[in-house]
Amino acid sequence: MRKIKVFDTTLRDGEQSPGCSMNLSEKLEMARQLDALGVDVIEAGFAIASPEDFKSVEAISKTVERCKVASLARCTQGDIDAAWNAVKGAKYPRIHVFLATSDIHMEFKLKMSREQVLESITKHVSYAKSFCEDIEFSAEDASRSDRDFLVKCCETAINAGATVLNIPDTVGYSTPMEMFELISYLRENTKGIENVDISCHCHDDLGMGVANSLACLQAGATQVECTINGIGERAGNASLEEIVMALKTRREYYQMECGVDTHQIYKSSKLLSSITGVPVSPSKSIVGANAFAHESGIHQHGVLANALTYEIMKSTDVGIPENTMVLGKHSGKHALRDRLSQLGYELTKEQLDDVFNRFKALADKKKSLTDSDIEALALSNTHGVSETYELVSHMVTTGTDTPNVATIKIKKGDELIEEVAMGTGPIDAAYKAIDRITGLDIFLDNFRLNAVTDGEDAMGEAVVKLKAGKNLYTGCGLSTDIIESSIRAYVNGINKIVGGI
Repeated sequence: MRKIKVFDTTLRDGEQSPGCSMNLSEKLEMARQLDALGVDVIEAGFAIASPEDFKSVEAISKTVERCKVASLARCTQGDIDAAWNAVKGAKYPRIHVFLATSDIHMEFKLKMSREQVLESITKHVSYAKSFCEDIEFSAEDASRSDRDFLVKCCETAINAGATVLNIPDTVGYSTPMEMFELISYLRENTKGIENVDISCHCHDDLGMGVANSLACLQAGATQVECTINGIGERAGNASLEEIVMALKTRREYYQMECGVDTHQIYKSSKLLSSITGVPVSPSKSIVGANAFAHESGIHQHGVLANALTYEIMKSTDVGIPENTMVLGKHSGKHALRDRLSQLGYELTKEQLDDVFNRFKALADKKKSLTDSDIEALALSNTHGVSETYELVSHMVTTGTDTPNVATIKIKKGDELIEEVAMGTGPIDAAYKAIDRITGLDIFLDNFRLNAVTDGEDAMGEAVVKLKAGKNLYTGCGLSTDIIESSIRAYVNGINKIVGGI
C-alpha cells in the first residue's frame, strides 16, 4: 500500500469561503481536532493577510503536537518573513510559497513574463529555504499552464530547495483524465521530481474536486490537499472525508492508505459546522444526516437482512455510533457522560455539569433525546465563551394586528436588568430590548434558523452574524422554542464581542 499524505487547508483556503471566518479560539479548537484526526499537514493560515491571521498561525504552531504546520506566502520577501515568524514555533514548520504559472494569470494578474516568473521562483524559494528545511511550492493555476513551462517552473523550484511541488486545479476547470495526464507528464519530464512530494489541490467548481484529486493520486501524487466538509473559495475544495473514505472503502482498488483516524471524521465535520454556523447538507457524502439513513421499504428490508446490500461502509468507521440507547428526563449524569463519550466528546466536570443541566431542561420538553440533541448540547458548550450576559427569562407577544412586544430579563454579574421593546416581529423586538440592556453599537448582519433534529419537538438552532466595528462574530443558540434559540444566539454573539473572542 502506497502511503498518501493529507494536507488540510480548512483553516486557510476553507476559511476564505464566505461565511466561514473563524476567530482565534475557534481556530485553535479546530486545529486541535485536526491534530486528533491525524492529518499530516495543517495549513494554519496566510500569515501576512492580517495581524489576526498572523496570531492564529503563530498560536496554532505552538499548540499542534503531531502535524506539520504550514503558512501560505506569495513570492515576496515580506510574505515569507511573516510566514516564517508565524510557524517557527512549530515542531514541524513548513513555508508554502506560491506563484501563478498560467499565461492568463501572468499576463493579467502578475504582469510578468515567463523569465521573470522563473527568476522569482528561484529567488523566493531559495529565500524561504534559508529559514526552513520543509518548503512547498505551488504553481497556481497549474492545470491551465503550458506543460513545458510548468516543467521548467517545477525544476526551478526543486533546484531552489522545494521539498513539495503542488499542482493545483485552482479554478476547478480540469477533468480527472486531464489531471491524471498532467501529473504523469510532470513525473516523466521533470528532473529531480522523484526526490520531492507531488501534491494536488483541486477545487470543486465543476463538481469534480474529489475525482480529480483521486486521479492525481493514481498518477503518482503523494500528497492531497483538502478541507473538512469541502469548504473553500467559490464552490469549495476537494472534501477530506470523501477522499479518505474512498481510499479506505476501495482500498484494494486504489492500493493506497493514509494516516487519518476515520473515527474522528464525523466529530471534525460537526465541530466545523458548529463553529462556522454553516450547516452540512443532509445529502452530503460521508457526514450528511442522510448518509447512513434508509427510508425506502426496499432499502430497509435489505439493510436488515445484510447491511452490505445498501451500505458500502459502516457508520462507525466515520465516528457515527450505532447505539440507539434512549436518553430522557429520568437519565442520570453517568448515562449522559457515557453517551457523550461514545459520540466522541470528552468534557471537563464543569462542562459536563453545564450540559447536564441543559439536558435535563430539554428532557422536560421532549419525551426522548436523540444523538443529534446530545451533540448539539455538547457543541454549544465547548466554545469557551464567558457569559458576561446571561438570559434569565423572556416573554413576547405577537399576532395579527397585535403589537410585537418583548420583555427580556438578563443577568450581568449580580445585577438583574429588564427591558421592554417593540419591533416589526417578536425577534426584532427581543433584539432591541437586549440592545437597550447592553448599550452596544452592533449590527445584525445575518440570521438563520435550522432544525438540528427531527419531529414536532425538534431542536431549533439559531445562528446570527453580528458586526461590531469591522469584525463579524457568530452567535449560536439552541432550544425547542425558536424564539428562545434566536435570543440565546444573539446573547451568545454579544458575549463573544465583549469577551474579545
